[in-house]
Amino acid sequence: MAGDAAASAEPLDAHYKRVVDEILAGRVVPFLGAGASLCGRPSLGGESDWVPGGAHLPSGNELATYLASRFDYPDADAQDLVRVSQFAAVMSGSGPLYEELRVVFDADYEVTPLHRFLATLPSALRSKGIERSHLLILTTNYDDVLERAFRGAKEPFDLVTYMADGDYRGLFVHWPPDDRPIPIERPNEYKELSLDRRTIIMKIHGATDREDPDWDSYVITEDHYIDYLTRTDVSSLIPVTLAAKLRRSHFLFLGYGLRDWNLRVILHRIWGAQKLTYKSWAVQLKPRSIEEESWRKRDVDIVDVSLEAYVAALADRIGASRPGLTPS
Repeated sequence: MAGDAAASAEPLDAHYKRVVDEILAGRVVPFLGAGASLCGRPSLGGESDWVPGGAHLPSGNELATYLASRFDYPDADAQDLVRVSQFAAVMSGSGPLYEELRVVFDADYEVTPLHRFLATLPSALRSKGIERSHLLILTTNYDDVLERAFRGAKEPFDLVTYMADGDYRGLFVHWPPDDRPIPIERPNEYKELSLDRRTIIMKIHGATDREDPDWDSYVITEDHYIDYLTRTDVSSLIPVTLAAKLRRSHFLFLGYGLRDWNLRVILHRIWGAQKLTYKSWAVQLKPRSIEEESWRKRDVDIVDVSLEAYVAALADRIGASRPGLTPS
């Protein structure tokens, strides 16, 4: 039995070494999905105990169920977030939908182990003498737990958010630290974002702005995703410095399954039919066979462990790396 356990651990050890080496080299982009917000959340028995403004963020199903109840969604698929949101926007308008989403996300939910790990990673890298210590982090989540984790770690960052509605619909907006938002109207000329200065958090499905509801933005309805799909090239909306980083990085998908069709939309629009140029990884516990095959077709390896265990293992290995270590 001990020999079997050691044999099963060997592939993971090799994986962790590879990922740590690439993190140290500044070639990994973490990509957070809805499941990332559930990292470290206590297991629920039976009926959900989630409530807006409680201790923990909602799952996608919980958010859909909440919106379905608020807007009297009539069909049986009340856990389909995109369809429920489309119903709410059509029947009541985008204003009431945004107001309900603000009720959910204008709250100080607990920082998860994953968010804390990412927020403390730049300082951990600097302590090892790594110059490329700043991260580019992509997320489809609307909450501000990641930003609050960075502020708690006293780690400055730039925020870049996609606008799904309003005057700047279809554009990204840049929030420098302690400054006013800047719409990025010419992405191929925009040079105000640099990983040499700070970590960059890029919210490609919009976000709740806790200070000003006029800046709230959510890619959440069927119409929003159709808008994503019909744009000639979403990657052309991404600031040039970030687009270059995306082309030269490994992606570490955290909290995603390819059954989430919104991720397939993103991959299709940003990377098209081409495989990712660099080997990438998806941390997904007990994936289905169809998901394994879908990831494989995009040259993405699945790591079949929980997010909690994965984050702890990466943190331990980065902590054990030698100061001034040169990645192999």
